[in-house]
Amino acid sequence: MSALAPYLLNLLAIGGLVFGLYVPRHSRRDLVAAYLGVNIGVLAVATVLMDSTIGMGLGLGLFGILSIIRLRSDELAQHEVAYYFSALALGLIGGIGTGPLWLTATLMILIVGTMFVGDHPRMLRGHRRQVLVLDGAFVDETRLRTHLAERLGADIIGVSVSRLDLVNDTTTAEVRYRTRAAGVPASGTPDGDPDLTGAAPSTLPASARVLS
Repeated sequence: MSALAPYLLNLLAIGGLVFGLYVPRHSRRDLVAAYLGVNIGVLAVATVLMDSTIGMGLGLGLFGILSIIRLRSDELAQHEVAYYFSALALGLIGGIGTGPLWLTATLMILIVGTMFVGDHPRMLRGHRRQVLVLDGAFVDETRLRTHLAERLGADIIGVSVSRLDLVNDTTTAEVRYRTRAAGVPASGTPDGDPDLTGAAPSTLPASARVLS
């Protein structure tokens, strides 16, 4: 029974991670299969390599290459990558199982607990990230921030322009912002101070299209 305990702990941990956290919060079916598959796959590989003449480093290196290929095959959000590596780590801890049982259980609880807190809906719930295509070529970042604050009705935390098209008069930017309570004036600066550029709203483009 003691030999099977790390495997049972792994099943409990991956079940809690996937069906207790990820499914209620995100519900992406294809990734549920991916998380379960990578967890059980790493568990099996680590278990076999522990009793094999093949070096653990070589086996995990080969599995790491397959993991990189999987991650590059589809665009994943950062929280999905975090779940992916958490599932991998749980399988690795359960498969190696060389330490005392309480240490194995503690590490698994730590991983699942970290994901519970880090991916909690209340964690920075007012913060958003969007990639926008704006109707206008904004060379001045301060003017860009002012326009985004007015269009989004939010406080702009950070802006990164990825494409500035002066021919077609468009700007593609990644925007990080914080939503505001109703009645609070918009701010284009990260510290919340009002913008003092004096740019007239009528001179700013009036439309923006969300890419992601």
